[in-house]
Amino acid sequence: MYKLFELLEKYLIPVMTKLSEQRHLQAIRDGIISTIPLIIVGSFFMIIAFPPVPALAALVKPYAAEILLPFRMTMGLMALYACHSIGYHLAKSYRLDGVAGGLLAMAAFLLTSVPVNTGEQGLALLMSNLGGGGMFVAILMALFAVEVLRFAKERKLTIRMPEGVPDSVARSFEALIPAALILPLVWLVRDVAGFDIQHFVMSLFQPLVLAGNSLVGILVPIVLITLLWATGIHGDSVVGTVARPIWLVLLDQNIAAAASGQPIPNIGPEPFFQWFVWIGGSGATIGLVLLMLVSRSPYLRSVGKATLLPGICNINEPVIFGVPVMLNPLLFVPFLVGPVVVGTLTYFAMSLELVTKPYILVPWTLPGPIGAYLATGGDWRASVLVIINIIIVTGIYFPFFRAYEQKLMKEAETTREDLT
Repeated sequence: MYKLFELLEKYLIPVMTKLSEQRHLQAIRDGIISTIPLIIVGSFFMIIAFPPVPALAALVKPYAAEILLPFRMTMGLMALYACHSIGYHLAKSYRLDGVAGGLLAMAAFLLTSVPVNTGEQGLALLMSNLGGGGMFVAILMALFAVEVLRFAKERKLTIRMPEGVPDSVARSFEALIPAALILPLVWLVRDVAGFDIQHFVMSLFQPLVLAGNSLVGILVPIVLITLLWATGIHGDSVVGTVARPIWLVLLDQNIAAAASGQPIPNIGPEPFFQWFVWIGGSGATIGLVLLMLVSRSPYLRSVGKATLLPGICNINEPVIFGVPVMLNPLLFVPFLVGPVVVGTLTYFAMSLELVTKPYILVPWTLPGPIGAYLATGGDWRASVLVIINIIIVTGIYFPFFRAYEQKLMKEAETTREDLT
């Protein structure tokens, strides 16, 4: 086990750490994360429009279109919000004006969508390009716009206002030449040349989306996240930087299908991991917390009491660093194997349509069975599956926990003998 940790520290951790610190990936991560409050609130309107109680659903059905409006203005425009935020964060990382970066990114992204002529009502943009389906284009346009802004700034291709002009006015004029470079270029490619940027980019990333929805695509992030956490690195932040855009595309497709009454297509959006794999936090450590509550070791029992409430709310840093699980050969195996087993079980349960696939993003601090119930639109079987998964991971942790417990008790006994 120690050899394994040495290999991880030598080969995996440096690569993943560099990825997590890469400027553009950090901007993508921070930009997408900033949209989560809108996504969560918008998703709850799905539950209101399609409540899990049949009698209530029939009562609400005539008003579903009106109820879904906040959802369409949040989830339906998710890529647009993310594009602005990514541009903002990337510009700030270069010490450029964040507002200019966000606005230029959003303008470039909007230009990739050709408006549809609706006759007397004028022109309209297709929302399908502005939601999760346009996420990859939004990311690329944000990176492109800010890099042009940086290029112009470094080459002094900006209009400088005299001293005494308010900063807000001066900054807006500094973005004038970059805007004159970015917007005509995107317009020439999309409108004049007729090159469909949205379709082209989505076709390039489609294999990634399909792979992310497969069993292998689900198990790879599970393994990477647990390996990183086992060495003390925040695995969710590192892996999520790369995987979250794919998860959001899968989630958007699921929500669109649910809103139109179609079968939900995807198993692997982020709520799959949150509610059915990371029960109690990464490594499914709720099973370990339950075992510590009845431990014969006073230390583990006290840690179990202290970590119970955070564990129920899926906060497990106290477990990882307090037990500790980090760099602990005895607990590494269940920390890795438990999530893989329950992730595989959940994948097949959803593939066989025994449990509804998740399509709602709900606050991650809810207890697992409640979060799973809401994330699946009120499927009670999801709650049952979470309880089954908790039982399974507790059983996987048990023999390794007992070995670690005995080790601590022997060390405590040796310490007492030395003192006497």
